[in-house]
Amino acid sequence: MPEEKSLLSEKDLPVSEYGFPGALRDQLVAAILRGEKTATTSLAVEYEIEGEPLPTVGDRAFVIDSDGEPVCIEEIVGVRVARLADVDLEHAIAEGEGFTAVAEWRVGHEGFWHGAEYRAAMGDPTFAVNDETTVVLVQFRTEPLPQV
Repeated sequence: MPEEKSLLSEKDLPVSEYGFPGALRDQLVAAILRGEKTATTSLAVEYEIEGEPLPTVGDRAFVIDSDGEPVCIEEIVGVRVARLADVDLEHAIAEGEGFTAVAEWRVGHEGFWHGAEYRAAMGDPTFAVNDETTVVLVQFRTEPLPQV
C-alpha cells in the first residue's frame, strides 16, 4: 500500500516577523500586503545566535503584524548569502521601502542594525555592521490567509 503524504497544516507554519513591533513593522507589513515588498535582508549572525538554519526556497511562514496577528503567508522563492557591500540595487528596490539607490538602502538598514533596540536584542550595545558583514538576502511571494 503506498504511503500517504501528509500536508503541512497551515496552523503549524512558523512565524515571520519584520522589524520590531511598532511603526516600522506596520510600515513593512503594509508594503508586503500591497505587494511592494518582495524581499528582505537579515544578518547571518542572527541565525547563528538563534541556532536556526538559514531560510531555504519553499519555506513558508505566517507574516505577523505588530499585534502578533497573522496577515498573510509568505513563501521563500530565493535566498542568497552575500557581503553587505555586495547588495545590489535590484534587491534594495525589491525591499519595497522606496529606496532608489543602494547607498540609501544601506543607510536605512544600518540605522536599524545600529539602533538601540536591535543592539539590545543582540546583547551588544556596540554592535555594528561593515562591508564584510554577511547578510541573507531573501525573496518571497505572499498569499492570503486561508478562509475559515
